[in-house]
Amino acid sequence: MSWDALTLWDATRIKPLTGGSSNDVWSVDIGGTIAVARLGRRSADDLAWEVALLQHLDRAGLTVPVPIPTKDGRPFAHGLMVMTFIEGGPPADASDWRRVGETLRALHRLTANWPQRPGWKASLELLRANHGTRIDLTAMPDEAVKRCRAAWARLAGHEMCVVHGNPNNPANILMTGDRVGLVDWDEAHVDVPLLDLVLPFNGGALEGAEGDAAAQASAAWEAAVCWKDDYAENRLAEVRAVSASRD
Repeated sequence: MSWDALTLWDATRIKPLTGGSSNDVWSVDIGGTIAVARLGRRSADDLAWEVALLQHLDRAGLTVPVPIPTKDGRPFAHGLMVMTFIEGGPPADASDWRRVGETLRALHRLTANWPQRPGWKASLELLRANHGTRIDLTAMPDEAVKRCRAAWARLAGHEMCVVHGNPNNPANILMTGDRVGLVDWDEAHVDVPLLDLVLPFNGGALEGAEGDAAAQASAAWEAAVCWKDDYAENRLAEVRAVSASRD
């Protein structure tokens, strides 16, 4: 896996961009058109899942980066994917975040019954499983695992769909006056949609017990994914002890 594969697109690198935790991301030039190239270590099955998802969402009218095929028609090669560049800036106020929430709900409607990303586990599956992609519950203290699982158990009964996985990061939102673009799909997988709707200014329009359950489950998820660093410790501190976890 190296940037040498850019020759398959006749592309040249321009400058590095902020990317996901698993990738090296650059702006590139393809015959005078600016695009985004991402080099990582995802498996071919994982990348194929992402390609199918982005193409589906693009066809349905959502603004997402669309894979640009190689000269011989492949959507990715040697761990490298080249995608369309999306203009825009981050959400600026409560109104913008409400638009983000509406876009995420559209994503969820469009991906009901979508297959799980290869190697991933949904939060409800982690009530029994210990591992799922970057999550290793055996690395966490037993008491922390109990708290996380109690938070995730409150999501039982919800239908599952694709969640973006990190939409509360403003860097993953590129907005203009007439559209909301979602980028950086590193954390996308099939799960309970409430996990996507814990947004600044309550952009997901969650209230009462549902909002509390979503906030607790989201904090538990991020604590488990990022374990163990200061951010994970801080998110875990937001997850109530098991005895206090009640709907």
